[in-house]
Amino acid sequence: MKDYLVIVESPAKAKTIERYLGKKYEVKASMGHVRDLPKSQMGVDVEENFKPKYITIRGKGDVLKDLRKSAKKAKKIYLAADPDREGEAIAWHLAHILNVDENSDCRVVFNEITKDAIKESFKHPRSIDIDLVNAQQARRILDRLVGYNISPILWKKVKKGLSAGRVQSVAMKLIVDREKEIETFEPEEYWSIEAEFLKNETVFEGQFYGENGKKQELKTEADVKEIINKLDKKFTIEKVTKRERKRNPAQPFITSSLQQEAARKLNFRAKKTMMIAQQLYEGIDLGKKSGGITGLITYMRTDSTRISDTAKSEAYDYILEKFGKEYHGGNKPKKNNEGAQDAHEAIRPTSVNRDPKSLKEILSRDQYRLYKLIWERFLASQMAPAVMDTMTVHLFNNNIEFRATGSKVKFKGFMKVYVEGTDDNKKVEEKFLPDLSEGMVVDSKEIIPNQHFTQPPPRYTEARLVRTMEELGIGRPSTYAPTLDTIQRRGYVTLDNKRFIPTELGTIVNELMEEFFPEIIDVDFTVKMEGDLDSIEEGKRNWVSTIDEFYKDFSKRLEKAEKEMEKIEIKDEPAGIDCEECGHPMVYKMGRYGKFLACSNFPDCRNTKPILKEIGVKCPKCEEGNVVERKSKKRRTFYGCDRFPECDFVSWDKPIQRPCPKCESLLVEKKNKKETQVQCTNCDYKEEVQS
Repeated sequence: MKDYLVIVESPAKAKTIERYLGKKYEVKASMGHVRDLPKSQMGVDVEENFKPKYITIRGKGDVLKDLRKSAKKAKKIYLAADPDREGEAIAWHLAHILNVDENSDCRVVFNEITKDAIKESFKHPRSIDIDLVNAQQARRILDRLVGYNISPILWKKVKKGLSAGRVQSVAMKLIVDREKEIETFEPEEYWSIEAEFLKNETVFEGQFYGENGKKQELKTEADVKEIINKLDKKFTIEKVTKRERKRNPAQPFITSSLQQEAARKLNFRAKKTMMIAQQLYEGIDLGKKSGGITGLITYMRTDSTRISDTAKSEAYDYILEKFGKEYHGGNKPKKNNEGAQDAHEAIRPTSVNRDPKSLKEILSRDQYRLYKLIWERFLASQMAPAVMDTMTVHLFNNNIEFRATGSKVKFKGFMKVYVEGTDDNKKVEEKFLPDLSEGMVVDSKEIIPNQHFTQPPPRYTEARLVRTMEELGIGRPSTYAPTLDTIQRRGYVTLDNKRFIPTELGTIVNELMEEFFPEIIDVDFTVKMEGDLDSIEEGKRNWVSTIDEFYKDFSKRLEKAEKEMEKIEIKDEPAGIDCEECGHPMVYKMGRYGKFLACSNFPDCRNTKPILKEIGVKCPKCEEGNVVERKSKKRRTFYGCDRFPECDFVSWDKPIQRPCPKCESLLVEKKNKKETQVQCTNCDYKEEVQS
């Protein structure tokens, strides 16, 4: 018989923790939430101080029966759900169901699933933090009041199945507003002048800076010609500035930065990143010799960059051994972002000594890639800055100034391990200049004018949208991935080249929200609400009065929307072809995965077809059909014959119209992160594709 019952959220954690705690402990899993608001109704009594009506979640009966059975036998019950607001709420619900005194030392939290961390956490149990519970409860009730009141209005006035969440509506507004900026953008012309200079047979580049010591913009071709006409071949170097510049490492990951970097470097969607991070946190079986199931990273929902002293010390020893003392960055404390919760650490490996290479054979490909990213980012954050030698050369010709810049890495520091990605995927490159000094005269080999036009702001990628939400203070670490998933599932946005484009439906819903519920999609209002929830967590605000303050104005807007919102009919766009089954016109419909073709005679005719994009290549197999772009069930692009199933030609690589010059076989485009190559499917012929 076990003396103690420990309840965690997942079975994977349960097995590991039971092994760490020993024979006196029985560890069971609640399988996540056990109680929630009902799906079939609001579940919030507005007249009774917004009292929530909690019910047991469907399908959790057997789990609770098993937990009650174990609870009766145990001398003491410990509630060890995740260390955040949601985990605290799960622990509170379990305490109510199992008759555990929430004021007793029943709550145990840990940031990592390792033997030392688990044992240490059980030395310091505490009572349930009711302020944390109230903050989570307030968020849940607020979202229910918004979603369950606005959504039915949208169903009646627009279309069934729509939703209008508190955070998702703001995210949608950002996407729609960006699209409007792009549509109304008017490009402006501007020019630049590059020069190629020659010094002792070495060519180096410089850019036009200005005239008479002042920076000058070139707006027209006439401006450029005026400058070029004043130039002759000889340039004098009047100033050479040499500097040593330090580049500091990025801080260890928080939830948002992990999602952004995984998108940039691994091409992971936010949802996938969090799913794999959960697996690494809960534990991977490393084999009996290596400790069995072990948590490899710390908790992945965090906005704190804090690192424990133990982790810093371990990193110091590792850097000392592998790289040398000069590569350690010291122990300067790093500031958290403003408003960050400091309840637990940044996302880091539970042991830096478990390097990615040692785990490559154990982890799946995606687990390995994400773990490697987290491990490298953490180690680099503890390393010394990189040191760059930079040189700026000021070249003059008839009072016209060109500048040439160069840099080289003097000391790699953290860059020996990891360099943070950028949205445009530009790499840090060394740019060498020859040995130049003041007073030297160099020849201009070529003067090159370039015409440019200003570009509209880019559409949001998942990574850029997460970063914007974080910068604005919209949502919290646990809300980013679900928010992005929801707006896609509702058909409010489509992804084109990994960038969000609002659909007609998304634009209509956003316009209705702007007209009738402006505060819901107002960024400042949403940020203030997040601040109020944080204040509830800190015990500075009452959750009931916070919701009441919001609901007074909100209820008036609901009444107005019910009366004044006009019914909108979204007409299906004709596809210009007839249904082959019943002869009625086919129309474009919007589904979960974007547009598709459907018969206008629905529901009498349920014929649907994917929209096939021709690539201008005849099928190489049957020579009758055309090759079209298709999507797999996992939304991966592939290419096949439009005569399928009569012809079964398929290719993951994009076929090319012309045949192989060597053997006349099919040529395809093969892409990787660095380059695109045209390759023959039959022989060894290859050619580079100029980007």
